[in-house]
Order: sequence, then structure tokens, then C-alpha cells
Amino acid sequence: IHLATENEQYLSELPEHAGSFKDTRIVEFIFLLSEKWHLDQSTRYQAVELLERFMIKQVEQVWESSSGRVKGGAQGQGSSWSSVRDQIVNTFVLRLVSCIQLASKLSLHYSRVTSDTALKFLQSLKYSYTKQELLESELAVLNTLHFHINVSTPLAYVELLLEVLGHNGCLLPAKSLYHVCVQLLDFCYLTRETIYDTLLKIAIENSTPSKLQVAKFLTVKEDFMLLAVGIISTGTFILSPGHWEQVVEHLNCVTGITPQSILEFSYAVLRRILGSTT
Repeated sequence: IHLATENEQYLSELPEHAGSFKDTRIVEFIFLLSEKWHLDQSTRYQAVELLERFMIKQVEQVWESSSGRVKGGAQGQGSSWSSVRDQIVNTFVLRLVSCIQLASKLSLHYSRVTSDTALKFLQSLKYSYTKQELLESELAVLNTLHFHINVSTPLAYVELLLEVLGHNGCLLPAKSLYHVCVQLLDFCYLTRETIYDTLLKIAIENSTPSKLQVAKFLTVKEDFMLLAVGIISTGTFILSPGHWEQVVEHLNCVTGITPQSILEFSYAVLRRILGSTT
């Protein structure tokens, strides 16, 4: 109930440009770096979500500040959006590393990214940041997000729903299914645009959605509960198809998400995996 409420609250306050910083290259960068630093699964997803929320707020704040200076009659490089954009771009990798650092510190496991580890990596990319600048970058993320960084990730939704299925008596190979679900979640993060594009076209029964339809579909793309339900459904279909209908029925009862919506999400994922419309 807590996760469902949190999810609904997030969707009700969704910023206009939500998802803008979940580009495949950014997600892949975070995943590879998390793997390099031996971080657990939840940390990588939390880092993606932190970076996404931070960057949107930062861009909004900087844009408002820049627009205010222009309206006030200020001229010069500092008031131009191009210089602001350059400033954001130039610090992007630093901010990305800071989000991974913060996510690692939220983990209950012993692995966390130290300043020395982060600096060594940044130096390998020819950046010359100091420990002080690294600390200031972490504080910038914290201040921008008002220290609200312990956000639930889709993995938490998947884990809890699997627990509920087990409690409700679904006889599924829990460990194997969990492993498949984690792989599918990685896959969905890395192929996000294609999967949701397919899902949108299925929902509207049209291959050319309008701008309004795309805008309204944003809440679907950011719905963690739908993502978790779709992941479990797809994983069950792959691993234990004989239990699939029973699992979909249980997921529908627990979350209220319709069997049709669950089916459509699984179809979109499987179509992307198989690369065909069969």
C-alpha cells in the first residue's frame, strides 16, 4: 500500500519532461560503472532515478534563473541559454558519478563508492576535479532534491510483488524468476523508448500517435507499478508459461492493473526481445 501510494503521488506531480534523462546511453553508462564498482542491483536503478530527478530540477532552475536575467535586461554570456547549456553539459559526468556515489551510500551493503575511487575514475576520463569539488557536487544534488534521495526503484516493486505472489500461494520457482525479472528490468531500462513506443501504439491502435497522445502517455512510461507487474508477467511467461494466467490474475487482484494492460506490456517487451511481431 505504501509503494502504491508513493507511486500515485509521484505520477500526480510528474514534471513535463520526466524521462528525458533516461536515454539508453546514460543508463548504460550508469549500469557499466555500477558493475565496475561492484554495486548491487538496487543501487544502479536508484542512481538512474536520482540523476533523472536531479537533472530535470537543475535544468528548470537554471532556465528560470537565466530567463529572469534576460527579462531584467542583463546581457552577455552569463545570460545566454547556450552558455547555461554548456555549463550543464560540462558538469554532467561529475553529477552522474555523484548520483552513483549517493545511491551507493543508501545501500545496506558494505560496498560504497569512496571519493578516491570516484576521483580515480574521473581522472581516467581526463577530468581534473578535486575532492572538494566532488563533495560540492554531492551537496549540489542533495540540495537540489531537498535531500529527498531515498526513492523507491522499480526493483523494490518487483521484489515486493514477488513476495506477495509467494504469500498468496503461487507455486513459482522464486529464485529463477527473480533472476529473470532483474535481467528483464535491465533490458527495459536499456530499451525503454522502443518498448513504450510499441505499448503506446497498441493502446491507441494507431502507428502514428499525436503529440497530445504522447504527452498523456507520460504517466504510463513513469508508472513503476505497471513496469514491475509487466516485468513479473513477462518473466513468468518465459520461465513458467503454465502459471502465467494464474500470475496475471493475482497481479490484477493485488494492484488493480487490468489483465489487458499486463498482457500488452508483456507483448511489447517480448516483441522487443524477439525482434518480430509474431
